[in-house]
Amino acid sequence: MSHPHLPTTEAAVTAIREIADAYGLELTVTDDIGADQTSRRTSAGAFTVLDPDGSLPHEAFAELGGSPAVTVQLYPEDDARITVDGVEFADVPRDAVPAFLRSVHGGLAYVKGRLFPPGHWLIVPLPGDETYKELVLGTMLSPWLARSVRG
Repeated sequence: MSHPHLPTTEAAVTAIREIADAYGLELTVTDDIGADQTSRRTSAGAFTVLDPDGSLPHEAFAELGGSPAVTVQLYPEDDARITVDGVEFADVPRDAVPAFLRSVHGGLAYVKGRLFPPGHWLIVPLPGDETYKELVLGTMLSPWLARSVRG
């Protein structure tokens, strides 16, 4: 399914703010602007602000309060890393971030356990047939993950 296009990091931050407001969540956002500030551009020289193509990269880290604990790292390359109660989802397309957060905070995300091989998976369904699934590492589930277990 196609999600509404978020052309910039700032557009994604605005969408995250709207979701935080809708669910009554506290939100903290930290912005890193410039090639010398963003995490994926460690090769940029000191005081090098622009990318070689002349663009100004913008990265943001958003932390949503409440349960589950959710953080979103938005990268200039149109993707994000979302962490839900310690479970990391890497390479989520920036356009899918709002739907992902609505699924988590709207009660659609769930944990599925398996006996063999033993383990738990956090599953985040999005509208259409898009689903994100990550292994829950460790033996102890957080209270939110434990409440989200489905047969």
